[in-house]
Order: sequence, then structure tokens, then C-alpha cells
Amino acid sequence: MQAADWYAVHGKMPRLHVPAVFAVGQEVVLPEGPARHVTRVLRMGEGAPLVLFDGQGNEAGVRLAEVGRKHTTAVIDAVWVGEGESPFAVHLGQAISKGDRMDYAIQKAVELGVAAITPLYTERGDVRLKGDREAKKLAHWQAVAASACEQSGRAVVPVVHSPLSLVEWLSARQEPLRLMLHLATGNAFDQPERPEAAALLIGPEGGLTETDIAAAQAADFMPLTLGPRVLRTETAPVVALTLLQHYFGDL
Repeated sequence: MQAADWYAVHGKMPRLHVPAVFAVGQEVVLPEGPARHVTRVLRMGEGAPLVLFDGQGNEAGVRLAEVGRKHTTAVIDAVWVGEGESPFAVHLGQAISKGDRMDYAIQKAVELGVAAITPLYTERGDVRLKGDREAKKLAHWQAVAASACEQSGRAVVPVVHSPLSLVEWLSARQEPLRLMLHLATGNAFDQPERPEAAALLIGPEGGLTETDIAAAQAADFMPLTLGPRVLRTETAPVVALTLLQHYFGDL
């Protein structure tokens, strides 16, 4: 059975991220978060169908087997390879921003098919995370990415890497197409070749400094403008990823 067959029989239903190995007939214990969502928010009972995905590209059609206070289980009826992944892999380097702006940028980037995300410390950025605070933020951002996959139909959860300095991230880039958004340039998007992957650099509120720009250019990043208007740091990846997926991906 494939995804289309499962949905044709059972209709629209929730998708939940459960990192487990899927096999037909297997009973899966739902982690606390998904179990709470199913039982307390959706109020689903035993026998209710839903779809699980493991975050590595596999999906499973399941039925709730036991709904209890201590644990909730589901039995797998079908397993298939998930869809929704873009043929064009973009690694987003996103300057860390305050409040829920970073959550928004990650959520929308995942919805638009980003392959990986690295939060960046830039010269002008005023957010610095250390120790437990950084670890908690990273776990939160990864959960935001997983939630975006549940909503958007993706079966692969993009990795949100540990925050790096801009220089560290630039030094690790090997993608054939490397772009940084920079309002001051007059370069509109024009890429005749069709690469399979790209690195995209988005600066903080206030933009990249001249030092940041020089470091990116030394790493073969091409300055790119998205028009005469100044975009917020959380809006810029949405526009840029939409254009990249239109030119090279599946939009």
C-alpha cells in the first residue's frame, strides 16, 4: 500500500513525527508529545487511523491500539517511502534573531523544502547563546522543524545544526551555488546553470557588515538582491527559497 491508497481509504488525518523503525504489524509506543497531542488535543480513540513518519524519509499508516494515561500505542498497517522532498538541496545559514522570528524563519524554510539549517552568529547579530541555553534553543528549533514537516507533508526532517560563527560555516561550504542576500548589490538573480545544491546566507536585522560580506565573498558567495525593499531577516529566506525552488526545485 502506498500513501495515496491509505489516504483514499481513510481520508485526511494527522501526521506525527515518531523516530522509530517501521515494519508492518509492529506496535509503536508514541512518545509523550505525540501521544498527548493525539489523546488530549485531537481526542482520538482506539482504532483511529493516522500517519507516522520517522524523519528519515519513511512513513507508516497506523491505527491506535491502546489509548491510556501512561502510554499510547499504534499498530502499523502499511509502510511506504514518503514524498515531499525537493530535488534541489539548500543549506540555509540564518543569522540568529530575537523572539519568535527565528522560529518563523525555520518553519517557513522547512515548508519550502530546505535541506539543512545552521543558525549563525554574525558580527551585527545581538543574540549569543551558550551552554544549556544554546542546547535548549537547538532542541526547540529542531522541534519547530519537525512540526513544520508534520504540517507540510515532508517525511525527512531537516537537521538544525548547532550554531556556528559565520566564518566557521563559510569554511565548511562545498555547495556549487553560494548566495548571500545583500541589499546594496545590484545583482538580480541570474543563474544559467542548474546546480543540485546551494548554500544561502541570510544576515541579521541591520544586514551583514562589510567584514561579513568580505568573508562570504572570499568563500565564493555571490551577493544577491531581492529588490529595492528591505526585507526582515525572517522574510528574506521565504522569498529567496521560493525563487530557488522555482528555478531549480519543484515549485
